[in-house]
Formats: sequence, structure tokens, C-alpha cells
Amino acid sequence: MVNLTELLNQKAELEKQIAEVQRQERTDALTQIRNLMNQYGLSLSDLSGRQTGSRASSKSGGSLAGSKVAAKYRNPVTGDTWSGRGLKPKWLSAALASGKSLSDFAI
Repeated sequence: MVNLTELLNQKAELEKQIAEVQRQERTDALTQIRNLMNQYGLSLSDLSGRQTGSRASSKSGGSLAGSKVAAKYRNPVTGDTWSGRGLKPKWLSAALASGKSLSDFAI
């Protein structure tokens, strides 16, 4: 009959073997990827799948993804602006807390 210590030793040995095989397979996969990239003249940007240049995103109705939105609110003191999207800037939050309204900053 096998005791607990022997089983734990076997488990530790198997875990070492698994880790070594995983490292080797990863190394082999990276080598294969590098060879394919060289063979087909691919770069890392080709792998990212992002569109470059003037290609438009089909989901955004033909406009480029990540394009800027026009500002809707302006800080009259500093000239800082906010589009109305995302978190309110600190200058606007402070002004609203002091009793001003959002329309006071509309462009």
C-alpha cells in the first residue's frame, strides 16, 4: 500500500514534469510563431488586428473609432473644456457644489 508521503512526492514530481513540458511547448510555439512571421513578413502590429491608416470602423458608421467629441462645457477662468462624457472634471464638480448650474458652463 502506498502512503501519503509517497503520493505527495509523486505529485510534486508530476507537477515539475508538467511545468517543464509547458515551458517547452511555449518555447516551441514562440519559435513557430516567429518563423511564420518571418516567412510571411508579418509584424506585431499585423497581429493586433487593429485597422490602421484611413480605414474606417464598420461598427461606428464609417467614422474612426476613438475620435474626439466636441466640447459642450468650458471653464471661463482656465478655458478647460469637457465634452459631457465620462466623469465630470474636478473644476466642474466644485462649481456645481458651490451652487452654479451646468448651463452656466455651456458653450
